[in-house]
Amino acid sequence: MIANIGYGALCITLVIAVYGIVAAIYGSQRKSPYWVDSARNAMLLTFPLLTLSVIALEILLVNGNYELDYVASVTSKSMPLYLKITALWGGQAGSLVFWTWVMSAFASAVTLRNWERDREFLPWVIVVALVTLTFFLGLIIFVENPFARVWVFGGSVIVKSMFPPAGAALFFQEDGRGLNPLLRHPGMIIHPPMLYIGFVAFVIPYAFAIAALITGRTDDRWIRITRRWTLVAWLFLSLGLLLGGRWAYDVLGWGGYWGWDPVEISALMPWLTGTAFLHSVMIQEKRGMLKHWNMVLIILTYDLVIFGTFLTRSGVLSSVHAFAQSSIGPLFFGFIGLTFVVSLSLLLNRWNELKSEAHLTSLLSREALFLLNNLLFLGILVVSFWGVIFPLLSELITGQKVTVGPPFYQRATAPLFAGLLLLMGIAPLSAWRHSTVQTLGKALWKPTIVSLFGPLIAAVFGIHYWAALLGFWLVAFVASVTFYEYGRAVIARSHSRSEPIWRAFWELAGRNRRRYGGYIIHLGVAMMGLGIIGVEMFQTETQGTIGPGQELKLGHYSISYDSIAIFDTSDGRNVARAVVNIYKDGHLVGEVYPRRDYYYESQQPMTIPGVRSTMEDDLYVILVDWKPVSTSMATFKIYHNPLVNWLWLGGLVFILGALVAAWPDRDEQTVRVKKKKESLVRSNA
Repeated sequence: MIANIGYGALCITLVIAVYGIVAAIYGSQRKSPYWVDSARNAMLLTFPLLTLSVIALEILLVNGNYELDYVASVTSKSMPLYLKITALWGGQAGSLVFWTWVMSAFASAVTLRNWERDREFLPWVIVVALVTLTFFLGLIIFVENPFARVWVFGGSVIVKSMFPPAGAALFFQEDGRGLNPLLRHPGMIIHPPMLYIGFVAFVIPYAFAIAALITGRTDDRWIRITRRWTLVAWLFLSLGLLLGGRWAYDVLGWGGYWGWDPVEISALMPWLTGTAFLHSVMIQEKRGMLKHWNMVLIILTYDLVIFGTFLTRSGVLSSVHAFAQSSIGPLFFGFIGLTFVVSLSLLLNRWNELKSEAHLTSLLSREALFLLNNLLFLGILVVSFWGVIFPLLSELITGQKVTVGPPFYQRATAPLFAGLLLLMGIAPLSAWRHSTVQTLGKALWKPTIVSLFGPLIAAVFGIHYWAALLGFWLVAFVASVTFYEYGRAVIARSHSRSEPIWRAFWELAGRNRRRYGGYIIHLGVAMMGLGIIGVEMFQTETQGTIGPGQELKLGHYSISYDSIAIFDTSDGRNVARAVVNIYKDGHLVGEVYPRRDYYYESQQPMTIPGVRSTMEDDLYVILVDWKPVSTSMATFKIYHNPLVNWLWLGGLVFILGALVAAWPDRDEQTVRVKKKKESLVRSNA
């Protein structure tokens, strides 16, 4: 009964979504507010209906209704309640339901805004949102139905179907296969929702861009409306990527945070275009330039969101992140092609109306540097896209799939990332419209001198590799410029208003959240850059088989293998847990417990490293294998990861800056009243 309710809600939502598309188009063509409002109400109705479907699926997951194929594939009796709840996005079909639910939430929220000034946008925003929603609903209902039951013929032939085939009986399973062990990490509980929210939220600025193209609104109004939506999308996508990196570090046994896995890259690509878009829209708002470019960027971001979803769910790529092989791949590919062609056609149709209101007057102006910044982001995108699709093209043409490994990406993108860091330091000190070498040099010389201490300190500690010294200088340069600009503004405000430093710091961020949130983001990037340099350039590793009491050395560190315990747990795991002592320069500095968990129900292992962490470095110990208890020999792999915790700390600062930038501005009327009161107080004094 509950499954029927959930499936019925999906079907009704599909019908309402199709009706909303038709009503919005008809209302726009006939200039009928009645039909447009009817389409708006249809859009609003999708969220409660999909909420009903999500609740139904959650009830089935929590109660263990194993006659449903999806429930049996992602839950089991031994799983704790919180994992049964998060199993909603632990498999193919459930994750698509979650995707559509989040999509309906964002689309419904945007239709609730005040549309008096932008009434002509409304029907087309509804159309774009509902077309996207309809596509995903069609996938769920007709291809990947999470409410499909398992039926059996004659005790052997099993069929998955929503409704009973003739002569079939419902197949009741005693237990499910359980969630993939890799998805039981806290990072993976949070990571997919953050990523999905980031993906889905980018649909909103795309919808407004298409609405602007259809209606012929060539000003920057659509950008101003969607500024906050874009920041929210970018914030959640950034958070999803960071959490995914932490999950990989804790569970996959890579010894690192990023392996240039195809599905990792599929999430990175829309982040790259989204970040470029956030920078370039400031040029359109400030100077009326790059109107074509901004349209291209948001179209690319939308289609890369769908492309990333396609790569994860089609099964065409081999990845620890990807779902199983599925027939939905061609449907995704068709939808991507259709939306891309339609979007570009609309853009070309309005091309002459999107002329820039100004032109570049200086190659060192802020708008010129922002444009160069965009080109570097697009360069990384091209490298990433080519690396992802090359194995597919190779298999299509030659019949052999060629794997593109991390060295390709690292060599191709390293100079581009270095260029981005350099621009991150220069651009904030350049002027709009016109900037010269002299004026820029005058603004840059102080932070540049301070930044030289970065490579100097590294050299004192024995680092002489030129690429590492360049990297440390770039990180120090970005940090110096950020502190210089923010600090100078804080001191100026503190002196002019007789405010304490901390209050001036807070008030500045509140007055221009976008600017000063950006400075905090830049500081977070510099800190993350420090961690990335440490791991990518100075990571060392070793592996060996040792017995109890024996040692394995790596640089200044050595590990001493103490013992191993093998036992079963109440939640269906067989655990092999080693006790390892860590020594640095002969002194005991800690004890770690690397282990391997084997899940009986899914017959899959999971590696949990033992990590000794400081801000200086991580010693990352993996239990690779072990011999019978009689010998107690064990094989360990050790990674030394210098400075890696600066990556995680920088990630927190990065997210803080994104929150500041995305936080709603104070009510303008309240600010005006407050300023008037302050003025009266000063005049009376």
